[in-house]
Amino acid sequence: MYPPQQSAYDRAITVFSPDGRLFQVEYAREAVKTGTTSIGLVCAEGVVLIAHKRIYSPLLIEQSHEKIYAIDGHIAAASSGLVADARKLVDFARLEAQNHRLTYDEPIAVDVLAKSIGDHIQFFTQYAGVRPYGVSLLIAGVNSEARLFETDPSGALFEYRATAIGSGKKIVEDLFEKEYKDKIVLNDAIKLALKGLKKCVEEKLNSSMVDITFISNDGVMKVYSKSEVASFLSGKD
Repeated sequence: MYPPQQSAYDRAITVFSPDGRLFQVEYAREAVKTGTTSIGLVCAEGVVLIAHKRIYSPLLIEQSHEKIYAIDGHIAAASSGLVADARKLVDFARLEAQNHRLTYDEPIAVDVLAKSIGDHIQFFTQYAGVRPYGVSLLIAGVNSEARLFETDPSGALFEYRATAIGSGKKIVEDLFEKEYKDKIVLNDAIKLALKGLKKCVEEKLNSSMVDITFISNDGVMKVYSKSEVASFLSGKD
């Protein structure tokens, strides 16, 4: 039996409950909350993404578990939620970026790509026979300036200076509200993100569990090596 307030309103994505809720979208948000934490910060030198990877088994090949994806030369995305859904959205985003280059002979603007992804996600909340994406993305990139966007399973899109998605969202955002400053330098931004990550992850972090990708104000992407990540985790940068 369904709870009285829920009844059968969660059986189809197109049915609103009497109080105006779409339960399938809310369930998708819960899927995001079960995902590992991903963090994004705009800094003086550009924008940086930091993601926690949950390594379930020593038999797992670490490189097969992606949390940060290159979309174009100047844009990357970090995910929290269902990995397969993230991969599907990343494929869509890459195609949008490539089509824009072929059509206009210029790189796609970060906000234009973020809006296209948000519109695509929203489509899956509006028609029968589909389900919402159970994933949120942090979309980071640089055109004339560094920008950071967060998508939601409803298709909503928000721009941030610093934010987090996944299970540690609240803990990290509380820390950022107290300690994040505009024009923070890159190394301090990474240290602050890792401080937040350590607060919301129970096990001791190592370089196999953390991915860091930085996009400079010049639009150049850098993926940090395991040794560089280990240096930041040990405080020896």
